[in-house]
Amino acid sequence: MNLNKHIAKIVKGARTNFYYAFLFLPRKKREAIFSAYAFSRHTDDIVDHAVSQEEARCRLERWREQLHACYTGNATHPIAQNLQAVLREFPIPKAHFLALIEGVEMDLTKNRYATFDELRAYCYRVASVVGLICIEIFGYTNPQTREYATALGLALQLTNIMRDVHTDWQQNRIYLPQEDMARFGYTEQALARAEHNASFVELMRFQSQRAWAYYQTADKRLPPEDRASMFSAQIMGKIYAQLLVKIQRANYDIFHTPIRLNNAYKFGIALRYWLGKGAQR
Repeated sequence: MNLNKHIAKIVKGARTNFYYAFLFLPRKKREAIFSAYAFSRHTDDIVDHAVSQEEARCRLERWREQLHACYTGNATHPIAQNLQAVLREFPIPKAHFLALIEGVEMDLTKNRYATFDELRAYCYRVASVVGLICIEIFGYTNPQTREYATALGLALQLTNIMRDVHTDWQQNRIYLPQEDMARFGYTEQALARAEHNASFVELMRFQSQRAWAYYQTADKRLPPEDRASMFSAQIMGKIYAQLLVKIQRANYDIFHTPIRLNNAYKFGIALRYWLGKGAQR
């Protein structure tokens, strides 16, 4: 399997935390991961770039048809054709990709989450299932590794939510649970004014504690026999954990402090981890 030009362009343009976590994979697995990433990225773009909800729904339905075609060998879209080739090497359950599409589709109808249980369901679909897709490519022997992927996906998505509170608000989306905002006395009006006050700090501290709990759960659920094959996922976890540390060091002021890691720093994390632990595989 070789990446077609369409996939290569998406991957080259990304240079995300995702990209640096998978640099040290063997070529076949790296290209498979990039193909899965392209499928995920295109799914997001269908919703983010649509001019109307109706258009987005229609395009998502056609995208589901392309996914089904991947599993029958009849895909016609370049991204789907590449994924189709991946599926010949790595038998990834279709249910994972369908859940991802459902998660992205939630953004068309839901822009507030009353409880964390509601948010968790969303995070599972848009993040945990991506981890479940990835581990099918990495390879694992213990079914418990699926619990690792689920918990790590939740940790990463909660970190994303904290980092993007302000930019999400600008798109009329609030992923902080409404019950948490009420508990700490932080209103949507305060968010609209980008108020970094004591209530916001306590609210965000609570979110960070929840995220750290999922990072810790993920580490506990990763079986020793699968640690070597999961080194790329662990790199991803290390990179996102550093983003969370940066949020905390900024006293949760995501309104005025850029929360990002430069590419050299991310590459350094990946290289050190691969040399120190991944090389033991």
